[in-house]
Amino acid sequence: MSAPPVCELDAPPAAPSPESAPLLATSAASLAAIASLMALAACGGGGGGDAPAPAPTPAPPPATPSGAEASRFLAQASMGADRAQIASVQTLGYAGWLAEQFALPASGTRWDRLVAAGYADISHKNDEAGFDSAAWSKLLGSPDTLRQRVTLALSEIFVAAIDGLIGGGWKQFAAAAYLDLLEANAFANHRTLLQQISQSPAMGQFLTFRGSAKANTTGALPDENYARELMQLFTIGLVQLNLDGTPTLTAGSTTYTYAQTDITGLARVFTGWDFDLGGQPAATATATPDFIRKPLVQVASRYETGAKTFLGTTIAASTDAATGLTQALDAIFAHANVAPFFSRQLIQRLVTSNPSGAYVTRVATVFNNNGSGVKGDLKAVITAVLLDDEARSASAAATAGYGKLREPMLRFTAWARAYGVASASNAWAIGNTSDPATRLAQSPLRSPSVFNFFRPGYVPPNTAFDAAAMVAPEFQIANESSVVGYINYLQRAVAGQSVGDVVADYSTLLAVADDSNALLTEINLVLAANRLSATTMGVLVTAVQSMPSGTDSTRRNRIYAALVLVLAAPEFLVQK
Repeated sequence: MSAPPVCELDAPPAAPSPESAPLLATSAASLAAIASLMALAACGGGGGGDAPAPAPTPAPPPATPSGAEASRFLAQASMGADRAQIASVQTLGYAGWLAEQFALPASGTRWDRLVAAGYADISHKNDEAGFDSAAWSKLLGSPDTLRQRVTLALSEIFVAAIDGLIGGGWKQFAAAAYLDLLEANAFANHRTLLQQISQSPAMGQFLTFRGSAKANTTGALPDENYARELMQLFTIGLVQLNLDGTPTLTAGSTTYTYAQTDITGLARVFTGWDFDLGGQPAATATATPDFIRKPLVQVASRYETGAKTFLGTTIAASTDAATGLTQALDAIFAHANVAPFFSRQLIQRLVTSNPSGAYVTRVATVFNNNGSGVKGDLKAVITAVLLDDEARSASAAATAGYGKLREPMLRFTAWARAYGVASASNAWAIGNTSDPATRLAQSPLRSPSVFNFFRPGYVPPNTAFDAAAMVAPEFQIANESSVVGYINYLQRAVAGQSVGDVVADYSTLLAVADDSNALLTEINLVLAANRLSATTMGVLVTAVQSMPSGTDSTRRNRIYAALVLVLAAPEFLVQK
């Protein structure tokens, strides 16, 4: 999936029409402001598309973060934050807030929510009903906001998408079980996570190794999908890496990490794995979804018992399947690429698209050794990512080229968490938000392919990113259609329309709504960490000031307009 050249717009994208945007139709200035902001954001405004400059030496983070610093930290570490979370970071400090979040218990499972809502009834075996509600309810409402942010990041690294879960039915339960698996391991160990993913029914369905059988006389060969993507996308990548994430060069050339023979050898490890039906007939065992979250088990007659050679490792003939899988994953986990490959992607998902080599090195070093000799400690890695000087330093954030385009789901959750959205019925009927023309161009666990919604190495063609040899992953889903669709969708959501009974609480904003400067100053802090420039603030204040005031109805219209304008501002869209 590729985007058109993002900086070749002949004119600003059309602002939302009065018919589709009744909330802002009262202010031509608001519409004009949105159009200009959207055009700037589409071309990487706000710093995301500038050429890189030499990075200054980052200053150490302050002992007591300011409100803006706390808000910026939470943009990286949470699903979105309100005033109370900002105050908590200021009180506890960055490390203290992380410690508190790590200690929070998990807040129920998506699986249990589906069961409680009645979706385990056989009538739902062949649909996806309930999944979107289960996914969004956690992203928007769970108190363990750091765990939810990391779970979302992991779902975009170890990709399995609900629409690709083929065979067995109960897609909503398989997808829920997969997200529950990622969440349960979000603060655990990378090696444990690999083991569980590799025996996950959802991954077996998505990358088609469930039911894969050994080669036979008809010419059938083991399925190679998972073996290939486990190496290419999930663990070591295509080329040998230095610890800083840059390619290792030999005589000026990169070296591939694996060849087709490695894929073939590793694929033999993933033969014989299938659903655990507990010895029951398939029709009986699959009449409820319980089987779809049990780890895959072996069907001995399908397993390749011969030797398996890959990545310089040989699993001896006659090694049992469980031992062979453990040995295979141990060999992959031992590869030198795993630390920089994963560390760079986690930094990209949380902090910045183009981390320095020094930043990647520091995080990868912690991945390899958490200080107690343990490799793959995700809690230590997350801490290293978020507390690194390059993540916390204002001078680093000011460097041209630093930051990342916020992915649409995170823009939506930032607004929702900031203003305490709730669903009175507990239905969380937000639904599938994948449509780029009318919604977010993105929805939880609905990636169009195993390559995620966007590739970590995506470069928008014919742009400043391309000229500066920078990547901009999220721009792969940014185009004229998705930019306008996002604004139209968010303005409806902000006003409590088109998202079921999901509504926000704007009580904190009503008191200042008649003062456009005070209103936008408050929103700027909470949503944008005070990053809106004086120029942008001037445009927005003028637009909101032109709207009627003095009654609760007009105050709410001012709040709706101010929020949508900030959500369209380039300094919000580009997280720094």
